[in-house]
Amino acid sequence: MSQKSKDDMTGCIIVPALNEQRHIGEVVRRMLKYISQVVVIDDGSMDRTAAEAEDAGAVVLRHEHNQGKGAALNTGFTYARENGFDFVITMDADGQHDPADIPRFVEAFRRTGIPVLVGNRMGNLGSMPWIRKLTNRFMSWYLSREMKQYVPDTQCGFRLYRSDVIPFVCAESKRYAAESETLLLVAAHGIRIDSVPMAAIYADEKSRINPLKDAFRFFAMMHRYRRRNPPHSRRT
Repeated sequence: MSQKSKDDMTGCIIVPALNEQRHIGEVVRRMLKYISQVVVIDDGSMDRTAAEAEDAGAVVLRHEHNQGKGAALNTGFTYARENGFDFVITMDADGQHDPADIPRFVEAFRRTGIPVLVGNRMGNLGSMPWIRKLTNRFMSWYLSREMKQYVPDTQCGFRLYRSDVIPFVCAESKRYAAESETLLLVAAHGIRIDSVPMAAIYADEKSRINPLKDAFRFFAMMHRYRRRNPPHSRRT
């Protein structure tokens, strides 16, 4: 990473989006109050997601066909590295993440230099659907044990990555298992992960998570990860 002062470091937000024309314009406008560039990866949307994001001021990268959230994140990570950003923040397109929390991540990063920061919603569970509470608690326990680092909310997609760790976070998984895989890859390289308390907003958005399919994909990802990264090869 370049030898810039902490205050001079620049970042962008990357936002994977699929058929989010209802929310994406307002989401982008709110994000741009706190950071100078928002990059929306339109992952094969069939509606006006790309047009609404562009009208709101985002840079839009388009996948011709839907490839999944993991692939969209990888496209955004590549853009951030190629354009010289010092850090990248990932957020969802449906309004579930409050852009007012962006300064918390940036301040924590500039103050501590910790290379990976993950949002923590677990202190604010009142509005979280019960199935997500159970899933998040189990997955966070399971992955923390595997990583040998405690991350209280491993399923949160609101994150900050320092740009020099991006080569380690481009997951093979194309869909929702990718966000778990990125943390495993980071931990396997001995990179520190910490958390930032944040709000969670649950309104009328419809989750695209399929419990059975995504559970299968998660455990398939874990099998691949353990096969390719046996315990003796991981840094501690």
